[in-house]
Amino acid sequence: MKFSLPATILLLTVTGCAHLSPEQTQAMTRPFPYPSDLPGARVEIYKTVGDVDLQAYIFEPSKHRQGDNSAAIVFFFGGGWRQGSPNQFQPHAAYLASRGMVAIVADYRVSARHGVKAVECVRDAKSAIRWTRENAERLGIDPDRIVAAGGSAGGHLAACTGLIGDFDEGSEDTTISSVPNAMVLFNPALVLAPIDDIPFGAERVASLTNRMGVDPARLSPYHHIVKGAPPTIIFHGREDTTVPFATAQAFTEAMEDAGNRCVLIAYDNQGHGFFNYGRNENEMFRATTSEMHNFLQGLGYVQGPDRVERFVR
Repeated sequence: MKFSLPATILLLTVTGCAHLSPEQTQAMTRPFPYPSDLPGARVEIYKTVGDVDLQAYIFEPSKHRQGDNSAAIVFFFGGGWRQGSPNQFQPHAAYLASRGMVAIVADYRVSARHGVKAVECVRDAKSAIRWTRENAERLGIDPDRIVAAGGSAGGHLAACTGLIGDFDEGSEDTTISSVPNAMVLFNPALVLAPIDDIPFGAERVASLTNRMGVDPARLSPYHHIVKGAPPTIIFHGREDTTVPFATAQAFTEAMEDAGNRCVLIAYDNQGHGFFNYGRNENEMFRATTSEMHNFLQGLGYVQGPDRVERFVR
């Protein structure tokens, strides 16, 4: 397979002024803690598994109320399906709430805390999207404008909600769709089994099989692309050695070949996690958040012009 890249390369230098409270700014610049405390969010439980309550941290637009019809986005944190914290996407959620969306950051089970494999992480992600849609009227959300988003392993989970039909939680009402209406993916893991030009050695296949808990191909978004997949934007650094850039290229090309909209935005000289708040004076946070705004605005999901510059330092 020969890859082509219909993408824009962004290298922006920007400045801005604070729009967050001191508590929010402090929370976003320290290492991501767990259990999480996300200033500005209210908390609901979206799923209970045994004695584990999984929380949804909900950021709402000003004066938002039940019965509104706002677009929504659900973020999933990264951490290799092993660890991580919802705090990672607090700044993204707070920003989108300021632009009229209901922004939810979902906790989910991970191996280090709950002893689960990645397949259970996927079940939780699908549950979070389904819970959002099931409670749309109460939450003031349009059930037909729900976005799945995430970074790295969280980007993988978001992509799984859009592309993989298996692994629904059996106790849930599966007549309510867990498929989002769009996807926003930050250096996501999208190719978990061999494809043309991206071979996997036996050691990597064995490692992924152990981490996934099922045949990795069953949880590999690339291997489940079909026509009609949600419109998608991907942010990826060309120097990413954790999730190789070539995998994002391959996924984008396969999505386009299937007739789907998929925009890959590449960033020179950027490695894994380059988009996170608090890195490199927030240059890449601003760049990617601005492009996220533009993508969502094109779908009619956010209100007003880009205000990223005014939102953070």
